[in-house]
This record gives sequence, C-alpha cells and structure tokens, in this order.
Amino acid sequence: MKGKVGWIEGGKFLAESGTGHALPMQAKILGDEVSTAPSPMEYVLLGTGGCSCVDVVHILKKGRHDVRDCHVLLNADRAAEDPKVFTRIHMHFVVTGKGLKQEAVGRAVELSAEKYCSASIMLAKTATITHDFEVKEAE
Repeated sequence: MKGKVGWIEGGKFLAESGTGHALPMQAKILGDEVSTAPSPMEYVLLGTGGCSCVDVVHILKKGRHDVRDCHVLLNADRAAEDPKVFTRIHMHFVVTGKGLKQEAVGRAVELSAEKYCSASIMLAKTATITHDFEVKEAE
C-alpha cells in the first residue's frame, strides 16, 4: 500500500492514495480558522468506521442475508495530552434489510470487531472500543 500527502497552504493538505484517489485534509493547528476538510485524525476515525461497516455488510451478504443499508455512527474521545491518541471509540451500527435476524447482525458486528477490522483492532491498543447495533426492516 502506498500514498502521498502534500502540503497545499496554511493548514491544507492533499492526500493521494496509491490507487489514484485524492482527499483534502486540514490541520487547524496551522492557523486556519475555517474548517474546509476533515483533519487527519477525523480520517482515522472515519476509516475505522468504514473498515468495520464494510466487514458487517460483507459478512451479512456472504451469509445470504438481505441487507439493504448499513451505516455506523461514531463517537470518540482523545487523550488531552500529546500524543492525543483515541482513548474511547463507540460504534453504533444501523443495519436495514428484509428479514434480518438480530443474531446474524450481532455476529457480523462481533466478527468485525474481533477478527476482521484491521483498523479497529489496531486502535484497540490505545482505545476502549465498544459496539452496539440496531436492525431495521426495509420497506
């Protein structure tokens, strides 16, 4: 895996993935008063949510469950002192589908947390990570 992050001006940066995708980043610590892009640490949190959400959908689809939507709401705390690592992350999954069973969704969330989500397993070295979920019936 490769990537590049370059400084544009002020607190603005552009991150480029090895696969050719670009994402703006902003570090308000460099003096920008108006936020125009997520911070690097916001991307870490969002990437972790994305990693886990992908796992949940993949596990459910692999089990032939009729999943129609999945999103995860993230809530995190960081240490007050440098390095300001994440100390707590809570993930609340909302999974929508036809006839989804609580047990299947719970198992998918558990498998992501314990076995598959590289990002959350890595962050669990410094943060307490908790999960819960709700299942909604698709219309």
